[in-house]
Amino acid sequence: MIKELIIATGNKHKVEEISQILKDLNIKVIPMSDMASFPKTIEDGATLRENAAKKAKEAAVFYNKWVLADDTGLEVDFLNGEPGVYSARYAGQNCSYEDNNNKLLNALEGVAQEKRTAKFKCVIAIASPQAQIYFAEGEIFGIISGVLSGSNGFGYDPIFFVPEENKTFAQLSAQVKNKISHRAKALQKAKEIIKKING
Repeated sequence: MIKELIIATGNKHKVEEISQILKDLNIKVIPMSDMASFPKTIEDGATLRENAAKKAKEAAVFYNKWVLADDTGLEVDFLNGEPGVYSARYAGQNCSYEDNNNKLLNALEGVAQEKRTAKFKCVIAIASPQAQIYFAEGEIFGIISGVLSGSNGFGYDPIFFVPEENKTFAQLSAQVKNKISHRAKALQKAKEIIKKING
């Protein structure tokens, strides 16, 4: 039975998104920042799935509680799937969102719009205190725009253009993004897993 669920991330934007989407479940969502300090997980997995599992499992065993962790990557077709698993640190360790966006825009400079296709992928891992793991995944397809547009969201949101909405993620309201995004899709599946566990 899951009564409390720790969100294993230091990213407050992610905590807000995840808490919003899980709010109708009868469980207490706890940001990791509210817990005793946890030795940072070394994200050395070759895939998003490996990293999400490692983060969830290590924190679940450490706290002896249920934990949800995610790993998210932006995969650009023209760049053979980069930045992928390195999305958060594409421009180097301790880089800013702006650094990552600028590096990606520079890498795609002069590339025609039809070749700037990309997808955001999110893998969620839910781990029990005994380190049993459940996975949920979601993805959304889009185009990398040539300029930063919008002030909502975080990360690559200002350059990830969603043709169906005719807007970048950063131009969408939180309500719309939390319905269509890769993380929202993965979290909807995660909700079903939690409901089954809770019977």
